[in-house]
Formats: sequence, structure tokens, C-alpha cells
Amino acid sequence: MEIHGYCEPRFAAVRDAFAQNFAEDLELGASFAATLNGESVIDIWAGDADERGTPWGKDTIVNVYSTTKTMAALSLLLLADRGQVDLDAPAARYWPEFAANGKSGVLVKHFLSHSAGLSGLERQASLEDLYDLDNITGMLAAQAPWWEPGTQSGYHAITQGYLIGEIVRRVTGVSLGNFFRTEIAEPLGADFHIGLDEREFPRVGDLVPPESGALAGIGEADSIAVRTFRSPPVDALASRTAAWRRAEIPAGNGHGNARSVARVQSLVACGGALGGRRLMTEAGAARVFEEQTRGVDLVLGAPIRFGLGYGLTSPEMPLGPNPHTCFWGGWGGSLVIVDADAKASLAYVMNRMGSGTMGDQRGGRMIVAFYGALAATTP
Repeated sequence: MEIHGYCEPRFAAVRDAFAQNFAEDLELGASFAATLNGESVIDIWAGDADERGTPWGKDTIVNVYSTTKTMAALSLLLLADRGQVDLDAPAARYWPEFAANGKSGVLVKHFLSHSAGLSGLERQASLEDLYDLDNITGMLAAQAPWWEPGTQSGYHAITQGYLIGEIVRRVTGVSLGNFFRTEIAEPLGADFHIGLDEREFPRVGDLVPPESGALAGIGEADSIAVRTFRSPPVDALASRTAAWRRAEIPAGNGHGNARSVARVQSLVACGGALGGRRLMTEAGAARVFEEQTRGVDLVLGAPIRFGLGYGLTSPEMPLGPNPHTCFWGGWGGSLVIVDADAKASLAYVMNRMGSGTMGDQRGGRMIVAFYGALAATTP
């Protein structure tokens, strides 16, 4: 397997781990990237963009599912940093209709920490319903919470993006996808899209679904976990359709590659400034690490510590050696790790999906290799 791109010699072990994934037949096509102090130190890719054998190129992008959530969260944090949104305010201050059905006390920050009690839709929705922002946000505004907001997390797998996005839309007058593009992606020169222009379709790689094919919760039929994934059912093959690619689903249909994911999230790693340009204050970027909830997530069934929009390192889920480290991953395996202490941003993006929702061994082995190499070469 020929590996393309650039890897600083000191991180050769990361390149080896990347190659091992292919040698073990775990990949079809993939990319991995890392930045230190905002500068690229690894940018590699290999394999095929689809099952027809189209090579994965430098500009290949794919649907990264929930890794998109870090982009949506960053958009809202940017507005908070500018003083346009108060994260401690009721969401209904910006979205009056949201107060219905006992939600007047739900705070904006509850959207970021998956603790708003709206992890799924009460009404049965179709996949096509996801493509209509007004429709989905109307459903969420009318719905009652499934548990007491703010008390614990329950992974808002699809709904989080619409909740965050509606605050962004009410405050700025533009959709989250457009706000992210003009205020974050374009200023940083990052090739990441929430709502993809058809002109970009020819370079999109096809996701290869896991054996399960669709997202599903585990538990009793009336459990929060099962209800979260019941409406609407999401099939991985939908990612290959034009309708899915064009839509703005800010929790799940962002398109990018490892380079663009690492580039955007370098903003958090580097305290809000990148390439001599400051987009956020240092304090604004650091808000990611403000713990909101800690405990077994009602949907994922795993112990998770959530900050504002990101999962945080913890003894139960250690991400690396440093305390100011956050992460999130996407269904199938994509992953981003942001270490503000080391000023490092690491991203893995692939098209052969595993069954997990928060990354898997493929990205994990490269993260371990990166930290090993960094420790060995840092005075």
C-alpha cells in the first residue's frame, strides 16, 4: 500500500501504525493528520475512495458523521465568545417557541453537553425529514424533555446539531452551515463542509457501511437509548445520496478529510488563534474544557465526561497524558483529539466503517503512536 503525503521523521511510528491498518485489511481508504502549534506535522492518505478502486487523493473528502459535532459546537462557542450568545441563558431567549412543553429552563449550554433531554424525536420522522431544518426544529420545539435537563447526559446523536444550529440561525440570520463556512472554514482555509455544494460531489468518497448497516440503540424498546435512534432510522448508504450531501445535518453530515478536521480544531488547541489570525479569545476557546456532566451516558451506556461541545479526558476514558484534552468521533470510526496543553490537533478520517460511534482501534493506535513519538522527542 502506497502512503501519500508528508510525515515528519520523528513521527514515523504514526505512519507505521497507519500502514498497519491497511496491512490488516481494516481499511479501504483513509487519511490522518496532526498539527503542533498550528503547523502541520503529519498529513498522510492512502487507499481507495470507493469500492470501484478510485484512488483516495489529496483532496478526497468523506462524510465524517458525528465528528461534525465539533464543528457545530465551535460555531456556537464562537458566537458566545463574541458576546452574541450567553451559554448560561435559557435557549428560549433566542428561540421563543422552544419554551413549549416545560422547556423554559433548558439552557443553551445543555445543548452542548447533550443534557437537554431531547436526544431523539418523539414523533416518527423519515430520513427525508432530516433535510428540512424548519420541520425538525419545529418538532424539537414542541417536544417535552425525556429527563430533567442539565442533570445528566444522553447522547443527542442527530438532534444536537439542529438544537445548536437553531440558536445560530436565530442569532445570525443564517444557517449553521453557512455560518461555519464564512466564519471558520474559509478564514482558516479548511476544506470542511456542512451542506455540500454539488460541485464538490466528484471528489467525495463513498462510505462502506458496517455489518449492522444502521444506527441502533441497545436496551428495552422504550429505553432512552433505543428511542434516540428510532426516529428517524439512519442508514449508512444514505450518505451516498445527493439529498444527504446537500442537506445541513450539523450533528452528522459534515464532509472533510483529516487535514481539514485537524486544521479547524487547531483553533481550540492553540487558544483561539491560528496562522497569526485570532478568531477567538484564549478564554473563549478554553471554555471547551468546562465540565458540564460526568457519569454513564443515558444513550451510549458508557461513562463520559462532557465539556461544552466535546468529550473530555477522564480516568474512565483517558485520551492522552494531558488534562486539557478533548475529543469526539463519528459513527464508523472518524476521530479528532485536541490537546490544548501540547497544542496538538489529531484527526483520522476513513471510508470503511466500523460499528462504533466514538472511534475505534484504527484511529486509537495512531493516537498512541503520536504521543509515544512526541514524548520521545520533546526535551
